[in-house]
Amino acid sequence: MTNKKYGGYLIDLDGTIYLGNKRIPAGENFIHRLQEAKIPYLLVTNNTTKTPRVVQRRLSQQFNIDTPLETIYTASLATVDYMNDLGLEKTVYIIGEDGLKEAIYEAGYKKDRENPAYVVVALDTDLTYEMLVLATLAIHKGAKFIGTNPDLNLPNERGLTPGAGALIKMLEAATRVEATIIGKPEAIIANKAVEKLGLPKSGLLMVGDNYLTDIHTGINNGIDSLLVTTGFTRAEEVPNLPVPPTYVVASLDEWEV
Repeated sequence: MTNKKYGGYLIDLDGTIYLGNKRIPAGENFIHRLQEAKIPYLLVTNNTTKTPRVVQRRLSQQFNIDTPLETIYTASLATVDYMNDLGLEKTVYIIGEDGLKEAIYEAGYKKDRENPAYVVVALDTDLTYEMLVLATLAIHKGAKFIGTNPDLNLPNERGLTPGAGALIKMLEAATRVEATIIGKPEAIIANKAVEKLGLPKSGLLMVGDNYLTDIHTGINNGIDSLLVTTGFTRAEEVPNLPVPPTYVVASLDEWEV
């Protein structure tokens, strides 16, 4: 297809470059073409379960993509950047997995189950009721309630499984407090990602498979968007989308970098 040329790309991972543990060859080719053309890109993912180094290793070993560590920007890193900007006491209670915990603890935050300054909630596949109790009580006491990302579902090889957003909604119901959401499509992660690329929004393209997160990141933040129908949002849904993406493709092989 013929399209505008962009100076930089913000790119989703799961559903766009791969699907769970399944390869998307066109996604792999897309990254290779950007690298060959020396076009800057940032892989922006709402997944907080893995550290950037683990993401980097997985891309290399499973998906034939070698990419520098600094090209990977997770919602965990954006969460730490936001907490640092707020500057509250460095105590936190986390519902989340190693990728999130490592990022927050490495930034100097200490675990506090009783009176934390922050409660941070992400996907946690070992979630227990007691963890929800501790988070609820801390938020009732005034802890800043942060949700890493709003994804209600995760697309993978099993289908659409519950995401971090589903857990956040549960705690919002229990506390009657609305979480501050960091990840796509929010301005917090979008602005931090743009800042990291160091390019104007007018020269960037947001690429992803999820209309509600990836494409709304573009729509809500003044960035052109490319929807690829290999993951969450299906091709048959496109005609009824309330605000259309700038572009839609069935495969990233259709896109000219």
